[in-house]
Amino acid sequence: MPDPVAQTRLPMALAGEVTSVRVWDPIVRIFHWTVVLGVVLDYSLLDTGKLPHRYVGYVVAGALVVRILWGFIGSPHARFADFVVPPRVAVVHLWNALRRRERRYIGHNPAGGVMMLGLMGVLAITCLTGWMQGLDAFWGIAWVQRLHGFGADLIVAMAVLHVTAALAESVLHRENLVLAMITGRKRAATGTDIDHASAARRG
Repeated sequence: MPDPVAQTRLPMALAGEVTSVRVWDPIVRIFHWTVVLGVVLDYSLLDTGKLPHRYVGYVVAGALVVRILWGFIGSPHARFADFVVPPRVAVVHLWNALRRRERRYIGHNPAGGVMMLGLMGVLAITCLTGWMQGLDAFWGIAWVQRLHGFGADLIVAMAVLHVTAALAESVLHRENLVLAMITGRKRAATGTDIDHASAARRG
């Protein structure tokens, strides 16, 4: 005689196999954690101007170049087309977030997309000015040093804002976004969730 408990477990197990999707590919995740580690090392632990500090900066700069290229040719959720939106859309999303009514996005939400672009821009400026300081033409130039330091401070401030928003969204949508950036997987879209990457697949 069939076991009724086993019969109920089977549909639940099958459902569990299709409740998540691959969102963040390895290149996106490697870029993310490379920037995190690089900022921690260069901002907090390594002496400015010393070789280890510079080498870490070069690694971050290389990762940034790869990520920008990947934004055009990469996996669906990695592409700029997936998360670059008009400013009005980002403002509406932030307004809804303040009222705790924002919709869940499988990839970057509009505010996250703005943060991503801003972070890439500030990283580029910080890496460029860091490299410039090693050149004879810009050695000791005050504005280069100030811009590099300001960029580093801004990256840290943006990182704090990013982490705070990610934790708040994790609570609101009951989803561990930090873990998602480690595993690459998020809960599949349901209800009013938005998934711009039509090529995303379950499994």
